[in-house]
Amino acid sequence: MKANLPGRAKNFIVNYFSMAGYLVPQQEAEESIREGISFRGPNIVILILAILIASLGLNTNSTAVIIGAMLISPLMGPIIGIGLGVGIQDFELLKRSMRSLTMAAVFSVIASTVYFVISPVAEGHSELLARTSPTIYDVLIGFVGGGAGILAIGSRSKGNVIPGVAIATALMPPLCTAGYGLATWQLNYFFGAFYLFLINSIFICLATFIGVKLMKYKSVAAVNPERARRVRRTVYIIAVLTLLPSIYLTWSMLRQSRFQINAGRFVSEQCEFPSTHVLATNTSWHRGHGTINITLIGKVLPQDSLQMALASRLRFYNLEGASLNIVQGDSQSALTPDALSGNSVRDIYEMSQTLLAAKQETIDSLRTVIALANAADTVSGAMAPEIKVVFPQIRSLSMNRSVFAETSDGRLDTLDIALVALNRPLGTAKKDELSRYLEARLGLKSVKIVEYQ
Repeated sequence: MKANLPGRAKNFIVNYFSMAGYLVPQQEAEESIREGISFRGPNIVILILAILIASLGLNTNSTAVIIGAMLISPLMGPIIGIGLGVGIQDFELLKRSMRSLTMAAVFSVIASTVYFVISPVAEGHSELLARTSPTIYDVLIGFVGGGAGILAIGSRSKGNVIPGVAIATALMPPLCTAGYGLATWQLNYFFGAFYLFLINSIFICLATFIGVKLMKYKSVAAVNPERARRVRRTVYIIAVLTLLPSIYLTWSMLRQSRFQINAGRFVSEQCEFPSTHVLATNTSWHRGHGTINITLIGKVLPQDSLQMALASRLRFYNLEGASLNIVQGDSQSALTPDALSGNSVRDIYEMSQTLLAAKQETIDSLRTVIALANAADTVSGAMAPEIKVVFPQIRSLSMNRSVFAETSDGRLDTLDIALVALNRPLGTAKKDELSRYLEARLGLKSVKIVEYQ
């Protein structure tokens, strides 16, 4: 029984992943793919309408509208058709699919360019900017999505896979963003977005090609073997060449992310001061060089010493070579136009409110000190009639609060002292009684009686 356990486990797994009985005939799957390749009549109109809907979604930064446009778009058809054409070595299907995809991309970019030229809003929102920096993760999304797509087309239970693949691989938004880049003449948007579209298309094709081979689809008759090898080799070369830039962009993205994490840890651990606080932190990353901007509020620290001390700690957080800029909130330099231009209105408002709160706290503290001093000056005169009746031995009285420092450790201690001049000596019992009387009368914890002549 134990000896047969690995075999039973293998059979259990194989039965769960087996495709037997779930795949449609090759001819049926091919017909389904071939129907979606052509871009004529209603298909091209639907594509243009979908592009306009996606452009509106990008213009208004609406994710729901963009998803709706991706569901409407018929772009998946020719992309999967290219993968099928390579897989079964049907070069006529391959050429027709490539022609349809090219025309679809051209019409899409033209439609989105025209829209963004006439659109009154020309600001790049987050949904637009997200389509301009493709990484290796977009490659994986395209490849995995393409695999799911061809498997769904070739199986009997399709479910909602094809709409899900259309949303996940996001073919429409990059074309809209490319049109936005042309309309606003920001070519970095155009090239970045179009590269993302190429990544998605090529790796959906590659996944389709691999899926066709795994499902053992038969090649068309009378195929030239040399031509088939040449086409496959071209597909692999294009896939690799498309992959390489995305690897570099991913490496750059990971460096930037690591820099931001390390910078946040550096500020939280190193910028702790008794009377000075971090108001705002901003990090930027440009062409492999990082910059950390720190705005401090509160007591002004020596700028040169602070800069030197913090800069020397950067290397412990893997931030060597990063630029460190420190702005102290209540210094005059922090209020210059150049310094303020890098801050938002909210940061400036918060800085002003913090400054006002700190100054008000200082004023209240000084008022308390003045009030205590005035009370100490007047308390003796106010109590003189009472003292004359209760303790007739006392000729004069002065209440003082003194701060004593221990010479051994520098520890400070506050003591309330009553200086008394006597008509005749006070006994020990009377001194204790006077001390308790003053403590109760003035609400003090302890009063020390000191005699003077």
